[in-house]
Amino acid sequence: MDYKDAKLYLLSKPETREDYPFGPDCFVPKVKGKMFATLSFYKSQENKTAHMNLKCDPDHAFELRDIFDAVKPGYHMNKKHWNTVILDGSIPNGEIERMIDHSYSLVVKKLKKIEREALELSYGKEILYRV
Repeated sequence: MDYKDAKLYLLSKPETREDYPFGPDCFVPKVKGKMFATLSFYKSQENKTAHMNLKCDPDHAFELRDIFDAVKPGYHMNKKHWNTVILDGSIPNGEIERMIDHSYSLVVKKLKKIEREALELSYGKEILYRV
């Protein structure tokens, strides 16, 4: 998965809005004003690789870091609850989509009850909490 595919998948999540609170180089998708990811490029002299921060259950975050070399503790984030996923092609697209779904669902579950229930009525729990 590359930057473009990741951005399209992030924007496909229900009620997701595009924001750039950290500057024009860092895309931040939000649901009901709450961010569930960041997407930007890591620029080195050799290459320009996209990476994404995703919210994650703490136990699962450590498991993913053990399984995939391209999953690191969240860069500039709470390392217990966020992972940085380097989009270098080493992680299957389906697994990255699952990580995005997990991040999105964690944020939706923490929304105000009225916001969460409105989303559940509009889209259904199976769409919102796909993991």
